[in-house]
Amino acid sequence: MAKKEKQKLNLFDKEYEIDDLTDEQKAMVNHIADLENKIGSMAFNLDQLNIGKEAFINKLKDSLESEDEVEEEK
Repeated sequence: MAKKEKQKLNLFDKEYEIDDLTDEQKAMVNHIADLENKIGSMAFNLDQLNIGKEAFINKLKDSLESEDEVEEEK
């Protein structure tokens, strides 16, 4: 049977084995990992929101330019 490799944490150029951390330290590591995931998710959502906003700005611009062209033809 293969030996299970211990999880390690690399922080400030030092390596720590997760199993050797206190429960409080393990909780902090879990919070950090969860926050990293949330930050990544928020960055993804922000990209979508910015692109969506830009699409609506472009649509509005096109609409206003079309109205200007119609008024100029009158």
